[in-house]
Parts: sequence; C-alpha cells; structure tokens
Amino acid sequence: MASQVIPDNDISRDDTEPQHHETDSSTKHSGSEKSAEAPGQPHRFLPSPDAPPNGGLVAWLQVVGGFLIYFSTWGLLSSFPVFQTYYESGELFKASSANISWIGSIQSFLLQITGVIAGPLYDRGYLRSLLVTGSFLIVFGIMMLSLCTEYWQALLTQAFCIGIGAGLLFIPTVSLIPTWFDTRMGLAIGLAASGSSIGGVIYPIVFSRILPQVGFPWAVRAVGFIALATLIAPLAVFKLRVRAPRPRALVDWSAFRDVPYLVFTLALAIIFIGQTVLLFYISFYPESRRLVTDRSLAFYLAAIFNAGSTLGRVLPNALSDRVGVFNTMAPLSMLLGAALFCMLAVRNAAGAIVMAVATGFASGVVIALPPVCFRLLTADKAMIGTRVGQGFAVAGFGLLLAGPSAGTILGTVEPLNWTGVWTYAGGTVSVGALILSVLRFMKSGFDLKVKC
Repeated sequence: MASQVIPDNDISRDDTEPQHHETDSSTKHSGSEKSAEAPGQPHRFLPSPDAPPNGGLVAWLQVVGGFLIYFSTWGLLSSFPVFQTYYESGELFKASSANISWIGSIQSFLLQITGVIAGPLYDRGYLRSLLVTGSFLIVFGIMMLSLCTEYWQALLTQAFCIGIGAGLLFIPTVSLIPTWFDTRMGLAIGLAASGSSIGGVIYPIVFSRILPQVGFPWAVRAVGFIALATLIAPLAVFKLRVRAPRPRALVDWSAFRDVPYLVFTLALAIIFIGQTVLLFYISFYPESRRLVTDRSLAFYLAAIFNAGSTLGRVLPNALSDRVGVFNTMAPLSMLLGAALFCMLAVRNAAGAIVMAVATGFASGVVIALPPVCFRLLTADKAMIGTRVGQGFAVAGFGLLLAGPSAGTILGTVEPLNWTGVWTYAGGTVSVGALILSVLRFMKSGFDLKVKC
C-alpha cells in the first residue's frame, strides 16, 4: 500500500481533519507506471511525477511558513538569555541561577518531548489543528508572562505554556518541508531554520530596547504581538502533501532496534547539553565577570550570537546537499566544542563579541541539520512525523538537564565557577561530536570522499 500524495495544485483542501484513503496498488498516475509494493514492505513516496517537486511556488511557500514557525519557536527559545540575565537581577523575583535555568530548560524540553504527540498527529493529517493550537498556546503564554511577578508564575507561562505550544508547531514543520524537497532538502530546511536565528536577533533587541521605557509587562507584550503576527501566515501557506493511508502507532518501536538512529539520537542529546548551556549563559557570563559595563550590551550579545547563527544554519545545510549531512555535522560539532573551551580565555567585551559570533555560527548546525539526519535515517518516509518526533523527544532530555546542571556547577557564591561551566559545555559537545563521527564511519567506512 502506498502513501497518498496530495496533488500540488490542490491548495484549497482543508487539512483540519484527517482524510484517510486506501490507495489500490493498481491505481494509475498520469505519466508514470503503476505503484507496486511487495506485501510487508514499508510505505514509500510514489515515483515520479509524484516525487517531491524540489521547487515551485507552493514548495517554497512551505519554506517561508517554516521560517516563520522557527522564528517564534526556536527564536523565542534563543531569546532566553536576555530573560535569564534580567531574572538574575532580582528585579522581578528572587531565584538562583539553577532555578531560573529550569524555566528555559523545561521550555526547550517540552518543545522536543511534545513531538511524541505532535508527530503521530501530523501523520494522521491534523496539521491545521496543530498549527492553531500551538500558535494559541505561544501567544497566550507570552501575554500571561507579562502579568507575572513570581517565579512559579513565570515557570508555568514561559516554560510550560510556551514550550508545549512550540512543540506542537516545530515537529510538524520539520516533518512537512522534507516532503516537498529531495535533492535541495538541506538548503530548504536550512533556510527555514534560519528563522530561529532571526527571531533570536529581533526578540532580544525589542525586549531590551523598550524594557527601560515601558517596563517588563509591556516589553513582554510587544514580543507577544510579534509572535502573533508571525504565526498567522503559516496557517495560510502550509499544505500537507503526503498522508499515511491509515493511522500510525504513536511510537515506532522499530526505531529502538535501529542502531544508527539510536546512536544519532544519543549524540544529539549530549550535544544539546553543551549548546543549551552556551545559549542560556552567553549574556549573563560577561555581565557577571564585569567584562561589559553596560547591561544593554549584555542583552545585545544574545542578538549577536543569533546573528552569527543565521549563517550557521544556512551555509552548512547547503553544503550538506553536496558532501552529506554527517560529513557536515560531525566536524562542525567538533568546532563548536573547541569554541566553548575558548570561552575560558575571554577577558573583555571585544572577546565576548567575537566568541558570540563564532559560537553562534558553529551552534547553528545543531538546530538546522538534525531534521535532515532523522529523515535519512528513516526508511519508511510515511513515518517521518513519528520518527522525528520521538527522536527529538529523547534528545530533549539533554535540554532538560543542561540549564539546571550548569547552574548548579556555577554556584551562588562569588567567585562563580565559570571555568566549570564552560568545561562542562565544551566537554559534552565534544563527546557528542565524537559519537557522530563514529556513526559516520559506521555508515560509510573510512573513505572520506563518500557522501554521507
């Protein structure tokens, strides 16, 4: 039985409810041969001309929609350094670095773990329902955050509400775009993922610039209005192209017997630890060490970091289309690990800015390439949503662990243990990069010329 491929010109179809159709193996497609599969074989995309179009207006509109989804999911998460730095000041509530980090860690973790539900729902055709629900939760969570005055209130709104909403949007996005692209998949996902970097630039600047003038509540509401505007457009342009012919299981248990899939998920979880530590503390570190004398510059470091990440999410993905995703992700992850160790040598504001750009570029690959890797490690393309969702869910435990563990290492007594924090971050990313390298050689041997 083959997966149903929705014609490219069917733009008016309402995807609110799933529509399951049995596709007879003898069904003929214009200009193509009959689709035939042996019993028991996994469902695959139909052959040309129903293969991914790799371009065209509708296909690129999916990338535009994906860019906007990334902008207000990972873009908001990438803005957490300015909130971490502001919360550390104690102006809104009093809490330790470890407790404050729980807000960002839970938010990031829920973005990933929600994929366990969002992935199968996407496979069943509930794309529009996921978009509406996720968008509402993000905007509602931001607006409720503007009313918060206590730590537990920020935890509920910023961590749980926004985190769940972002998860309902992220996994369907990274599952949808690959169904429209094949040979240009890396570039398409890289362009979409750059939205998180742009969001990570704009949100911190907006928040930090208007915070002194209007205060915390209205600064947060301004962020909420931007999120609302960016989340409306995907509802208009996103179009489900491939549906499974019948409901899938919530969990693909065969994935837990797939060694390359498991190795990659483990590596990603470990890399997420170090990358998240960097994200949370890139602004607070220079302010704490008195490397910068102006808090606004500390806030701007988050924007500088995300600006560097923009190229790090586009160029490596474009390169991966030529040399292979694992040939790209493994060395760039090693570069990120080395850059994190170099944070120990930062002594002034200029050094902090340079390292924000360098680590931002190297960390871009951690967000942009994993969806491509999961797709290549999934033989049954009709299970993309489920496989991507559960893979990110497992790897998300690295995000949950990162902030609080780094906050515990940092301590609460001066001088803070920044040496331990950056050693921890650099070490975890380096270990994860080493596992990725092992996986690359498991798949394609020691011939470095092989695209993998």
